[in-house]
Amino acid sequence: MKRFTFIGLICLISYSLSAQPGLPVSPELQKAYKNGTRAVSGKPGPAYWQNTADYQLDIHFNPQTGLLEGTVDIDYLNHSPDTLKQIWFKLYPNLYQKGVKRDSKISEKDLGEGVKLASVTIGTRQLADTALHIDGTNMYTAVPPVAPGQRVKVKINYSYLVNKGSHVRTGRVDDGAWFIAYFFPRIAVYDDIDGWNKYPYTGDAEFYNDFCTFNAKITLPGKFSVWATGDLQNTAELFQPEIADRIARAEKSDQTIDVITDADLKSGKIGSGRESQTWNFKASQVPDFVFAVSDHYLWKSTSLVVDSTSGRRTRVDAVFNAEHQDYYEVIDFARKTVDAMSFKFPRWPFPYSHITIFDGLDQMEYPMMVNDNPVDRREDAITLTVHEIFHSLFPFYMGTNETKHAWMDEGWATIGEWLIAPMIEPAMVDDYGIKPTGTTSGTKNDTPIMTLTPELKGSGSFTNSYPKPALGYLYVKDYLGNELFLKALHHYMGQWHGKHPVPADFFNSMNVGSGKNMDWFWKRWFYGEGELDLGIASATKTTDGYAFVITNQSNKPLPVDLELEFTDGSKTKIHQTIGIWERADKQVKIPYKTNKKIRKVKLGNTYVPDKNQSNNTLTLK
Repeated sequence: MKRFTFIGLICLISYSLSAQPGLPVSPELQKAYKNGTRAVSGKPGPAYWQNTADYQLDIHFNPQTGLLEGTVDIDYLNHSPDTLKQIWFKLYPNLYQKGVKRDSKISEKDLGEGVKLASVTIGTRQLADTALHIDGTNMYTAVPPVAPGQRVKVKINYSYLVNKGSHVRTGRVDDGAWFIAYFFPRIAVYDDIDGWNKYPYTGDAEFYNDFCTFNAKITLPGKFSVWATGDLQNTAELFQPEIADRIARAEKSDQTIDVITDADLKSGKIGSGRESQTWNFKASQVPDFVFAVSDHYLWKSTSLVVDSTSGRRTRVDAVFNAEHQDYYEVIDFARKTVDAMSFKFPRWPFPYSHITIFDGLDQMEYPMMVNDNPVDRREDAITLTVHEIFHSLFPFYMGTNETKHAWMDEGWATIGEWLIAPMIEPAMVDDYGIKPTGTTSGTKNDTPIMTLTPELKGSGSFTNSYPKPALGYLYVKDYLGNELFLKALHHYMGQWHGKHPVPADFFNSMNVGSGKNMDWFWKRWFYGEGELDLGIASATKTTDGYAFVITNQSNKPLPVDLELEFTDGSKTKIHQTIGIWERADKQVKIPYKTNKKIRKVKLGNTYVPDKNQSNNTLTLK
């Protein structure tokens, strides 16, 4: 081990020297490097660790009243090198508690008492209410010391009224449909960077959870069907034989199967006929668990091979209100998205056994589940479906911390949307977020992408999380070329899936995976700020053609796309990647050989935000 450490140290020193001047390194990250939990090369360090837990959920839900009563049994394993004397919990439903600080707008009529804790037991000791310190969606309590490698058992009996309005990722959809998320007390993440994750859930910033195992039993009236994270364990006892057979066929069929039809809904012959039913779902190595219920939704299902080597298939479901016309095509959009993700971009086998698109009131992703509202435009249905399914990889497969760095998953879902939506509908040009990125650049809220998510304000809350990082990924893809980019991305994903990467892990992994030190770009694009404005300063005739001088008003590298119009009416295009700015700052010269005379030069591209268009065209005499 000492010999490995010495050799590793030499490699790290070598990499560090080659990476000069390098990227900023926070004190927390410096500590992680020193402790060996992370490496400067972007790999998990030899001492990397993360905690985990097994969750047993026993949930009773009343769709008529919205009352959810549950018992959560947690078997928590401390893999850290620290002895834990406190445990922090997340009480997400307290977002709807009166008096709690929140960023989302919630109607006064939807505010209530939040989570009612009937009992909390640590080990064999039931805690008194005074031992529980609750502040909004956070709760912590002292516990008998949990040494490294030890387990602690936690049991919580609780209840709360699920919101019927003010739908923030969860709640009532209509009289017979609910999407239930953020619904159970869970132990917060304890990691090597921050210790306990103490960021409260305020309705804006999203996920950061440990990878855990879930065994959930959900009981509700027999006329309701349930879809959830994980694999259903008792299909045959819940459904009529014909329905169960359709599900089984869908899991093996490339064709779309109508699992629940209008005729089934009218006849009522879907469930077992019992007054109440308990649904048992199991999932492993996932960061969250959600479920949805309905007594009147249609269900279309299909499946496809997502891994050519193993032949593994993923089932794709669309579950929706028959009145929502856009949803009849969602099953096709979803299937094509899973196929594109597995074989085109990012060309990584879809990691889960199924993905369900549920017709709800949101635009939100969960492991194996998506809660999407109906939309009027077909193009919007495509982009929404792609975006939310793409999240299956980021943040769920990759485990990024959205409470601090939303761009590490939203940026990927955005580039996934840009690239995959035109594969589904070739006539589409998805320019989601490009225009506001340009128009708001250089304004007070246009802070660096690396600004922590809770500190983002105004327009920056959107642009810093979605289009700006996506553009950074897109520009690196263009710079490296598709194959080298995917090689680097696969290097990152191969090292960090099922773990908790931070930004430096991504940057360094991409450098090593591509064999190129791209710190010059990472630093300027992700840590820099300023107005985005490319312009044509001049076009000068040379002995063998022309020389174009392009100016950049910010320090951010942008691709350069020129359209040249010749006096004979013909046109051609010139493209330069971000590499043109590697050793330049404000100005570059682009030579072009031709014996023809140029009439006009135009600068610009759909995916290059530009605040000032007035300097993008030059007419030559």
